[in-house]
Amino acid sequence: MTGPVLEAREVRFAYGRSAPVLDDVSVAVTPGRNLALVGESGAGKTTLLRLLLGLARPTGGAIRYDGRDLAPRDRALMREFRRGVQTVFQDPYSSLDPRQRVSGIVSEPLRSLGLLDGVPRDVARARVAEALRAVGLPEDAAGRYPHEFSGGQRQRIAIARAIACGPRVLLADEPVSALDVSTRVRIVDLLAELRETRGLTVVMVSHDLAVVAALCQEVAVLERGRIVESGETAQVLGSPRHPYTRRLVDSVPRLP
Repeated sequence: MTGPVLEAREVRFAYGRSAPVLDDVSVAVTPGRNLALVGESGAGKTTLLRLLLGLARPTGGAIRYDGRDLAPRDRALMREFRRGVQTVFQDPYSSLDPRQRVSGIVSEPLRSLGLLDGVPRDVARARVAEALRAVGLPEDAAGRYPHEFSGGQRQRIAIARAIACGPRVLLADEPVSALDVSTRVRIVDLLAELRETRGLTVVMVSHDLAVVAALCQEVAVLERGRIVESGETAQVLGSPRHPYTRRLVDSVPRLP
């Protein structure tokens, strides 16, 4: 069986001397199996995502990539990690630089990782065009600015930026919550397609259990910084064992 590509192992995190935001949290990201982190606001989901992205360091436990503890001083490992783990943010209106053309936005991770060093300009343009095609945007989108696109199209641009360097894992913080219902469906379908065509594994924070059920094979439920239930999505959401999970499922609005 394939080992986890990304893992939080007995992680603890606190801001200064305050009470821990996360306490003894362990999750494993298995290649090809999308994982959802769910729970109420303040449960610690986004903090855990920040730790998995390497934007913060745990005060206890470890974040591991390919079986190795993330260590900022290990430049080779961190470079490999930065290429292998990318992110998409919640708000497509604020996450894209309005002063840059789409070509500059999508090529940003390629430049920061040095993947365009010494590469001819036409090859770089082809890399951008390929990423745009993968998310269903035309090649001529590269020469336009973010304000020329709808919210759903902007989120596709953000996804194109994330996949341009060929990552293995995409960390997404509420990636469809700022979009209307029909656009949400199309973005969820796109993420599912990228899993099939590119082997991209998604780790997603979401309040929307319908999106979780549609996209993720596994789910971890957080309550006050602890994981109270985890496993197969169909099992956890279909037959929840923990009272907190049952309350989350029961709170989903249903038509009479």
